Amino acid sequence: MMQAANSTVDTLLPHLFRQEYAKLTAVLSRYFGFEHIEVAEDIASETFLKATEHWPVHGIPDSPAAWLYMVAKNKAKDYLKRHQLFESQIRAEIGRGETVHTPPFEFTEERIADSQLSMLFAVCDPANPPQVQVCLALQILCGFSVEEIANAFLSNKETIKKRLQRGRDHLRRGHFRLQELPDSVLHERFDMVLKTLYLLFNEGYFSQNEDAFIRKDLCSEAMRLALLLAESKLTGKHQASALLALMCFQSSRLDARTDDTGQAVLYEDQDRSLWDQFLMEKGNYYLFKAFETKAVSTYHVQAGIAYWHTTSGVEKWPHILQLYNQLVVLEYSPATAINRAFAVAQVHGFDRAIAEAEKLNLAGNNHYHGLMGYLYSPVHPERALFHYREALTSARSAVEKKVLAGKIAQLTAP
Repeated sequence: MMQAANSTVDTLLPHLFRQEYAKLTAVLSRYFGFEHIEVAEDIASETFLKATEHWPVHGIPDSPAAWLYMVAKNKAKDYLKRHQLFESQIRAEIGRGETVHTPPFEFTEERIADSQLSMLFAVCDPANPPQVQVCLALQILCGFSVEEIANAFLSNKETIKKRLQRGRDHLRRGHFRLQELPDSVLHERFDMVLKTLYLLFNEGYFSQNEDAFIRKDLCSEAMRLALLLAESKLTGKHQASALLALMCFQSSRLDARTDDTGQAVLYEDQDRSLWDQFLMEKGNYYLFKAFETKAVSTYHVQAGIAYWHTTSGVEKWPHILQLYNQLVVLEYSPATAINRAFAVAQVHGFDRAIAEAEKLNLAGNNHYHGLMGYLYSPVHPERALFHYREALTSARSAVEKKVLAGKIAQLTAP
């Protein structure tokens, strides 16, 4: 029985850690001040350590999350008593004429949501490059280890450690207060917050990890934070709803993008019965909310494209092409241009798509070569082979390499 209990604890704690560690850290940081984030992280870690020691002996509590919050609250109070943080630092600040309001120390749903939202805006400091902001978001807001972040970015742990250290130094020097978000901060950082969540989601959806074609953990964390953003009275703007709609539509097809062995399944070959109807409905809901105003962002357009990809029938492709035409004007990127060329092929045929794709001047892009291999396959197999082989030489994901190798094998078969 004890072994069974320990097994249950070992299964439950990693799940709880992913869900609750960031919430604990956010509320504790709000209480102590962002400059003492290491203290908050230490207390959150000690809380989970106590759970690993206590639960196997005394059993899992009826409400594990509430138990964690209570332990963290008690540890925070003990810390204040031991180090007299209020007397030695906060009161000193007040003595210099600056009013400091220490928020009530409670783990209510509202307090947790407000603290995480404030932490999200703190992490998206313009002083840090976007890639550093994503790393900080993964560590501080999602509870990812340095090793997990290194795996996500195909980097080594030392590089990620240095990146995080530089990012944290900027955050400390910024003296960001985890209180009510002023309008100036909302206006200054809102676009960067959206971009950070977009990059985080894309890293999961189009993972460059050698072993994993999709990182569902990154996608789910990005969606969790986007939902927090979209549902807040302060930040529930149309762009946030559009971004969340995009994530819902894309995530609805995650289970169909790989087969039972983890290999990639191309869009046209996906089993539509595996598409998540609930997420598609949520995508429709947030897309409708996003268009309650006339303003249109790149997230609106991308969400519209993702919506049409969840529908059936060839009549969707003219709508998708029209949206890609709009997206190229709003924000050009090689990926957008390549995807637009694919849509051109579906609407106007492969010859026209080849002519437009060749004008892109993207010979160094492996996705461009993958597209050209697809477009040339029915009309010029030799050229298709050239492009598929070019794509294979620069592909990073093992799953992507296997797909390309399969295309080459089909073209070279007798």
